Amino acid sequence: MAHGGNIVESQQFGDQLTDRFFMRIDFTVDGSATADSLRARFAAVADHFDIDFELWGAAAPYRTLIMVSKHLHCLNDLLFRASTGALQIDIPAVVSNHPDAGALVRSYGLDFHHIPVTEETKADAEKQLMELVDATGTHLVVLARYMQVLSDDLCRHMSGRIINIHHSFLPSFKGARPYHRAFDRGVKLVGATAHYVTADLDEGPIIEQDVVRVDHTYDRDQLVAAGRDVEAQVLSRAVRWHAQSRVLLNGERTVVFR
Repeated sequence: MAHGGNIVESQQFGDQLTDRFFMRIDFTVDGSATADSLRARFAAVADHFDIDFELWGAAAPYRTLIMVSKHLHCLNDLLFRASTGALQIDIPAVVSNHPDAGALVRSYGLDFHHIPVTEETKADAEKQLMELVDATGTHLVVLARYMQVLSDDLCRHMSGRIINIHHSFLPSFKGARPYHRAFDRGVKLVGATAHYVTADLDEGPIIEQDVVRVDHTYDRDQLVAAGRDVEAQVLSRAVRWHAQSRVLLNGERTVVFR
């Protein structure tokens, strides 16, 4: 390699169903080469071989805007992990349609934006959100239990750049208080799913899932607590892998190089 590069990690996958080849390479370079200069030089090679590629500086924090409503467990987990360096993300702001998260966000020294959403103000609220995304140079938006449905236009504009988290009781237990209704049915598994947001509600390409076993000794509050724990863990892994360029879109699925 012209810049004295050294491959530290290399992973690859050939999908026989789609006839597509995926690869992630982590490498170091000598001298003054930057991600921008390497990206520019590789562009011609990629164009010649019809390669879709992304190139990121491994040490560069991923600009990640977080959105939340009233349930703060996933937000709290992301803020803590980011503050300790466990997540390589830079959080320019947190947005919510309710004021509840303001004190928590400000305790981390971060900007908090309260943007109320009603049926009449939805378009204006999304306009404010996109202005904030552009102004902060945001790479990724994370819906950390943000309980508003995004418009089809916004989903298409931010395709592959919005991650959502939800419980894995769907489609059996939809709507309000799903954990309580799952408890009433005596579920034995509690799970969570992190996925990219698309215009098809809760049906975007899945990044990560996990489950925990529960039994008859769990009351409703313990079941909810178990669900919150697995939601926070699954979302943090999805955000970490995305920020490390380990997640590649493959149609309606993903390739995740862990």
